[in-house]
Amino acid sequence: MRPAVVLFSGGLDSSTCLAIAKEEGFAPHALAVRYGQRHVHELTAAGRVAAAMGAPLKIVDLDLRAIGGSALTGELPVPKDAPIGPGIPVTYVPARNTVLLALALAYAEVLGAQDLYIGVNAIDYSGYPDCRPAFVGAFEALANLATAAAVEGRARYTVHAPLLQLSKAEIIRRGAGLGVPYALTHSCYDPDPEGRACGRCDSCRLRRQGFADAGVPDPTRYA
Repeated sequence: MRPAVVLFSGGLDSSTCLAIAKEEGFAPHALAVRYGQRHVHELTAAGRVAAAMGAPLKIVDLDLRAIGGSALTGELPVPKDAPIGPGIPVTYVPARNTVLLALALAYAEVLGAQDLYIGVNAIDYSGYPDCRPAFVGAFEALANLATAAAVEGRARYTVHAPLLQLSKAEIIRRGAGLGVPYALTHSCYDPDPEGRACGRCDSCRLRRQGFADAGVPDPTRYA
């Protein structure tokens, strides 16, 4: 089985991505990043989900709080019960997916992997610019210009975004069919000290609605 690197947060989308990578015949290596996120509980979830799904997990430390500019890495409050519109919310972390995919690319080059998986979604999402098809295509082009393996002809990198055009309900149905242990996952931007979801941030609301629309029981622990 060929190795692949799956950018992994322990959330609903990245866990589904991991299952899809396995279904598509890859041996997935999960990569999570401790970047100073207030919802660091997601890394605990990443560990238990990766273990349950039989994938090795590597956690990299990179503190984006030094840059700030986001409610997830600074002191700005996480919006609750706010309309989810076309604008970019304060939970956007500047250049996060660019930075995290770059780490995944570096890990792939070391592993000898040529395939990267990322669980971005351009339908049921909060308007982040780095969750769109143009971003995925641009990064794939970059990967094949910026690495020794590609320049020397030893690799041709592909960035897989299998959830890109799926609704949250479609993602959940796909994952449920693949046996994703959603009860172990974590999506909330502002959990309580016990790791229970707030139920009111954008991520919680999209997740809750997705389970309802999919007709799948929601296993989330809410505060």
